[in-house]
Amino acid sequence: MRKFLLLSCICFGLYTVANAQEADSLAFRRIADDILTNGQAYGNLRILCKQIGPRLSGSPQMVRAEKETFRMMKEMGADTVYLQDTKVPHWVRGEKETAWIAGSNGSKMPLRICALGNSMGTGTKGIKAKVVEVHSFDELDALGEKGIKGRIVYFNVRFNPTHVVTTQGYFETTQYRWTGASKAARYGAVGTVIRSLSSSIDDYPHTGGMGYNDSFPKVPAVAISTRDGDLLSDELQRNNSAELYFRTTCTTLPDAIGHNVVAELRGSEFPNEVITIGGHLDSWDLAEGAHDDGAGCVQTMELIRVFRKLGIRPKRTIRVVLFTDEENRGSGSNRYTAFAKAENKHHILAIESDAGGFTPRGFSLVADADKLARLRSWMPLFIPYGVYAFEIGSAGADVESLRALGATVGELMPDSQRYFDHHHAANDKFEEVNKRELELGAINMANLVYMVDKYGL
Repeated sequence: MRKFLLLSCICFGLYTVANAQEADSLAFRRIADDILTNGQAYGNLRILCKQIGPRLSGSPQMVRAEKETFRMMKEMGADTVYLQDTKVPHWVRGEKETAWIAGSNGSKMPLRICALGNSMGTGTKGIKAKVVEVHSFDELDALGEKGIKGRIVYFNVRFNPTHVVTTQGYFETTQYRWTGASKAARYGAVGTVIRSLSSSIDDYPHTGGMGYNDSFPKVPAVAISTRDGDLLSDELQRNNSAELYFRTTCTTLPDAIGHNVVAELRGSEFPNEVITIGGHLDSWDLAEGAHDDGAGCVQTMELIRVFRKLGIRPKRTIRVVLFTDEENRGSGSNRYTAFAKAENKHHILAIESDAGGFTPRGFSLVADADKLARLRSWMPLFIPYGVYAFEIGSAGADVESLRALGATVGELMPDSQRYFDHHHAANDKFEEVNKRELELGAINMANLVYMVDKYGL
């Protein structure tokens, strides 16, 4: 009799699990079918890119984007939409940058450059000096003041081509963009140039944030396109006394007021348990910010629409947060984290999309072993939609601080091969985003939230 009861319990348990899996699979299918058929993400991205355009913190376009996405999420049916104000930096690029290198034959070869974000300008006359090329900070230190003083330093540092995940190459080289100017100024450099942080060879210089160490003089810093970076290097091989000229008129204005745009679907059973998903609404000023990070914003907003459309009433409170000022100071992330800490609710998951609108491959997570195992147990449901990995890795810049509040944090991992072709460059345009790839990202974000909301972590 005991064996019979035990066998009955096992069979009932297996039947229950199988039924739950079938129900979840059907829910995934309904979410996917609706987004692929009726999704608004691509159309909303068109509005952000074509009607509003670049959304640098402090700019008029930043304000327009906040108002427009507020309207979108309200119309999608969010229970409430609100703004979180915070101070954001206000850096202005100024006139289009110009540069040339004096060739060995006396000619002036024009070069494609752009000022790095937050850099000081050269002044209207520009600067001209001999160039010294280095490939690492070790080479810079070896040259010292004797080899650097009075010169422009060219940091010619390439992505490591052996990294299949190109983000690894970016993380290795971004230090030259952020700290290169101060490290060179320490030895008396009058300006710096970095090879654009891109794995492609093209004519687009890539901007991005840089910072100054107040212990050293502040010198202007620019990026050069990878193709012209190669030309500059070749010319320096022929003539190591060649002079480089560049002119930038960028300036930093007093801080402005920006806003996180936050939309909520209130939890029906556990309203004090919070799931946060989002992207950052600001972008650099050279292009439309389509992949970085308009794509992440519209993907996460789509969750509100599809849950409302399908009548999915969440147990837990779901927040879609469009963060301000990710590209400069991280003010939006700091503001939301302070808000989350003060409200004293249980933040269980925070996921963002900020790696482009390309085909999703998985999720990168900072998670405890038991929570990671739970997430991985759902993998069979995700594989039909192109996601095959829940990996321990990094979290997105805007949500990683929520780890301190107990949340499992992470980010969507799209295919990375083309992302740095566009990252922070003038070709990050709406036309470079594939509608179906964008929608697959929205589907997988919504499906992950569906499972965590239903079962918890």
